[in-house]
Amino acid sequence: MKTLIQRVSRASVEINGEAGGCRTVGAIDGGLLALIGVEKGDAEANADKLLHKLLHYRVFSDAEGKMNLNVQQAGGGLLLVSQFTLAADTRKGLRPSFSSAAPPADGERLFDYLVAQARTHALPVATGEFGADMQVALVNDGPVTFLLDA
Repeated sequence: MKTLIQRVSRASVEINGEAGGCRTVGAIDGGLLALIGVEKGDAEANADKLLHKLLHYRVFSDAEGKMNLNVQQAGGGLLLVSQFTLAADTRKGLRPSFSSAAPPADGERLFDYLVAQARTHALPVATGEFGADMQVALVNDGPVTFLLDA
């Protein structure tokens, strides 16, 4: 699993509604926006490892301004958004290959597993909608952005 995390002051996800307007499906005030890419061969163990990193990665400033706090210590939330394009192979040419991305059913199953596990912890967890055309809005705090592999 590949994940791009961004420390945010706020973030939200909207999808197009039936009446043509947009509706917000997930939002957090502050914390981590995590764009999740599931690759072929990923399993629950990968999701567990990723969740551990999301919960414990120290990217929030302490009283001295050093990145020593994790999302839980900072009182933040998680906004988890599935993004299969993170699994793209971009090493050759000028067009990405998605051959390393998990099939949609596997990706959705693992994404749902990750979300369910995250919700067992004492912090706000919001999500996008798997497979939907989403509009993600965020205020990147810092900016602080990391690419994590699990």
